[in-house]
Amino acid sequence: MKNLFKQTNALYLLLTLVLSACTSVTIDQVKHVPSELKAGESIVVIGRRSGNDYETEPELISCIGKTLLKGNNPMNVIPEQEFVDRLYPWFEARTAPVHVWDLQRLLSFDDIAEIIDEYNVHYIVWIDGVTEKTRGGGSISCGLSPAGVSCFGFGTWDEKAEYEASVWDYRTKKLVGKVSSIADGTSYMPAIVIPIPLLAQVQSQACSAMASQLQSFFSSSQN
Repeated sequence: MKNLFKQTNALYLLLTLVLSACTSVTIDQVKHVPSELKAGESIVVIGRRSGNDYETEPELISCIGKTLLKGNNPMNVIPEQEFVDRLYPWFEARTAPVHVWDLQRLLSFDDIAEIIDEYNVHYIVWIDGVTEKTRGGGSISCGLSPAGVSCFGFGTWDEKAEYEASVWDYRTKKLVGKVSSIADGTSYMPAIVIPIPLLAQVQSQACSAMASQLQSFFSSSQN
C-alpha cells in the first residue's frame, strides 16, 4: 500500500508538471479624446445587466474596482453596489442608461444629479461581457475500493473571458473611449484516487488586464 501511495504521488507530480493550466490574454484600447481624472474626482465601474438572463459578473466588477484602488496611481472608485443602491432604480438592469446621451434624461431629475455631484463623478465605466465555458471533454468516474472512495479519469475544458469597457465622460456627456480584454484558458482535472483541478484563471487574468488598461487610459492625468 505504501508503494502504491508513492507511485500515485509521483504520477500526480508528473501530471502537474505536464498539465499546468495556462491562459492567454489579448487587450485593446481606443481613446477618442484626451481623458483627465483630476485629484478628488471619482469614477464608477458598473456591469451591464439585462433582466435575469444576462449579467456581467459582480465579482469581476468588484475585482476591477479593487485593483484600481491600488498601485502607484490609485483612483477613487465608487463601489458599484453603493452607487446603484443610492440611485435606485435608475441604474438597475431595466432602467440603466444604454447610451451616453441617456444621461441627459436622468439629469432632469435633480435628486439624481445631486447624488452624482456629491460623489464628484467624472467618468462612468460600463463593463459588458462574461466568462463562459467553450469546450469540455474527458470523463471521471468514482467508486468504492478497499482504500475508500477512489476516482479515475481525466477531464479538460476551455474557458473564455471576453469583456469590453465603455468610458463615459459624465461632464461632457460623451463616449471618450473603449477598452477590451479577452482571456482564453484550458483547465485540467486528472483523477487517480482523488481529482486534482488545475484551473486556468481566465476571469482573474481578464480583471488584471482590464484594470491595467483602465489605469493606462487615465494615466496621463494621474502623473
